[in-house]
Amino acid sequence: MTVRTRFAPSPTGALHVGGARTALFNWLFARIQGGKFILRIEDTDKIRSTNEAIKAIYDGMGFLGLDWDEGPKTGGDLGPYMQTERLNIYKEYTEKLLKEGKAYYCFCTTEELNRQRKEAAEKKEAPKYNQNCRRLTTEEALERIKNNLPYVIRFSMPPSIKIEIDDLIRGKVVFDSDLLDDFVIMKSDGFPTYNFAAVVDDHLMKITHIIRGDDHLSNTPRQIVLYEAFGFKLPKFAHIPMILGNDKKRLSKRHGATSVIDYKDMGYLPEAMINYLARLGWGHKDEELFSRDELLKMFSLEGVTKNPAIFDMEKLNWLNGQYIRKAIPERIVDLCEPLLINAYENHDIRYISKIVALFLDRLVVIPDIVGLTEYFFKDDFSFTEKGLDNLKKEGAIEILKELREKIPKVEPFNKEELEKTFKGLAAERGVKLGVIIHPCRAALTGRTESPGIYDVIEVLGKEKTVKRIDKTLSTTSLVNPDYSPR
Repeated sequence: MTVRTRFAPSPTGALHVGGARTALFNWLFARIQGGKFILRIEDTDKIRSTNEAIKAIYDGMGFLGLDWDEGPKTGGDLGPYMQTERLNIYKEYTEKLLKEGKAYYCFCTTEELNRQRKEAAEKKEAPKYNQNCRRLTTEEALERIKNNLPYVIRFSMPPSIKIEIDDLIRGKVVFDSDLLDDFVIMKSDGFPTYNFAAVVDDHLMKITHIIRGDDHLSNTPRQIVLYEAFGFKLPKFAHIPMILGNDKKRLSKRHGATSVIDYKDMGYLPEAMINYLARLGWGHKDEELFSRDELLKMFSLEGVTKNPAIFDMEKLNWLNGQYIRKAIPERIVDLCEPLLINAYENHDIRYISKIVALFLDRLVVIPDIVGLTEYFFKDDFSFTEKGLDNLKKEGAIEILKELREKIPKVEPFNKEELEKTFKGLAAERGVKLGVIIHPCRAALTGRTESPGIYDVIEVLGKEKTVKRIDKTLSTTSLVNPDYSPR
């Protein structure tokens, strides 16, 4: 048997975190089993489905590197893979159920259905269709259709049966058919409902494993009775845990960005997202970092937990930082370059490359580079309060003056020679090296934290370094109102 999994999103919005994880688990399982991963677009919601959302799904999958073997764009022998292109297929299978007496036309109005719901609520019962139209003869139903009465088609739920699911993650789950109503399989507009279309498509596309969020568990008994009504072979079901926010509520926009492309735009790397999504409900020992290749060896449904997964931005940020540091530096430079050019209008790629290299161990997300590197591009940067404090310390101004004299003489002008100069000055003054470094860092960056001071000076260059020391000494009146540069 060839394993075949599918990801079947509704194009009513961008690819969100929950959907992306579902796609990833299906993709990993199919790849590990040597099977096929199918993408199907369930676009039967005529009001909410949009071409923009379809494109967003493709873009999100592309960003994550989740390629599909069959589906839109790639094609396949069991298509079409857009549900709106399969309406004749659904009609054929609906007629089959009608002919076999396993489905019926329902003409109940919205007002009548609302009345039934209200009565159920008053009795504190779950709303359930009263099967009024199930009693109609075929002739009565056809007469109403002839008179242009609007209708839906409902499935005849078998009474008093136990519907069992042997779920690969949750184990055995049993439902009572008496608690389920005769659900709609074809809407009045001629479009199928989710449960009906999914069963027909999964059978015809030979899906062997349905891996999806456990919010779909309640749909499964309805789908199973449809499989049995058609005489289809049941696939294996695996319901993966919900993703919750830190407040233990279902993940939503109030917890931050939920779209995969939003995370791309925020500067998260695809490998970090893949790693993090995989860890939302799955684990292997106590390990946190998993490359794509490692996931393709280690992932299994046995490792998926039943408990809800908590979306933790701090963990995602940590992972992203790890992958930035593991990445080829040139790649990070390429990602940072347009941001820095846009922010500071500096097109010197060699200069930008040197700067980005200094911050690889400090980046959490790519856009951080803009705020971290301001002083490399702007001479009129602002001083932090602590930065000014370092300039006010006893001896700080004299140290800057001495550095102003020594730095122009450093040859060759590199961090090794700069380090010798700084250490030599510290020895001359009989102070610790930090006493020399701190006022210099403040003068050059306005801050108390930066990459190594020798790296900073080397990248800034001799001329810019001297100018900044001069500017600090001459314009910071609260430090030294009388200094005049040569």
